[in-house]
Amino acid sequence: MAQTKKTDRRNAILVAATNLIAIQGLGAPTAKIAKAAGVSDGSLFTYFPDKDDLLNQLYVELKIELREAVFAAYPRSGIPKQQARHLWDVLIDWGLDEPPKRRTMAQLNVSDRITATSKQAGMDGWEDIAAMMQKVSAKGLLKDRPSTFSIKILLVLSELTMDSILEFPKEATAYRQAGFDAFWNAVAKT
Repeated sequence: MAQTKKTDRRNAILVAATNLIAIQGLGAPTAKIAKAAGVSDGSLFTYFPDKDDLLNQLYVELKIELREAVFAAYPRSGIPKQQARHLWDVLIDWGLDEPPKRRTMAQLNVSDRITATSKQAGMDGWEDIAAMMQKVSAKGLLKDRPSTFSIKILLVLSELTMDSILEFPKEATAYRQAGFDAFWNAVAKT
C-alpha cells in the first residue's frame, strides 16, 4: 500500500510537471508543480532531489511512453515502408492526443539540462527503428548519412504535419499523407 501511494505521488508530480512545462516552459517553478500535484514543495524533493532530476526523469518517462506506443503494434515482419508508416502514424496520433506531452517533450529535447545518461536511456529500445531507418535510407539520397539524420527529418516533418492538422483539422487526412510522402520522398527515394 505504501509503495502504491509513493508511485501515485511520483506520477502526480510527473503529470503536473508535464502540464505546467507545456504552458510555462522549463522555468515552471517546482512550488507550482508540487501544488498542482497535490503534494508539498518539500515532498516533491523526496521523489526528485532537484529540478534537474525531475526534468531528466520526466524526459525518460515520456520517451518510454512514446516507445511503448510505437511498439504496441509495430509490424516487425513488415516491409520498411509499412514500418515507417506505422511509426509516422503513431507519432502523429500520440502528439495530437497528448498536446502537453508533445510540447513538454519538444522543450526537453533541446534542453541542456537533460544529461547524456538520460538521453541514452531515452534511446534504449529504439534499435528496431534505427535499423528500419537505415534500410529506408540505404539506397536513397541520404545513404551516406547516419540513420539519425533520417530520424530527425521524420520528427521535424511530423511536427509540421501535426501543426498543419491542428490549423486545418478538416484536411487532417490529406496533411497526414502529404507529410509522410514528403518524408518518404526525402529519405527513401534516389
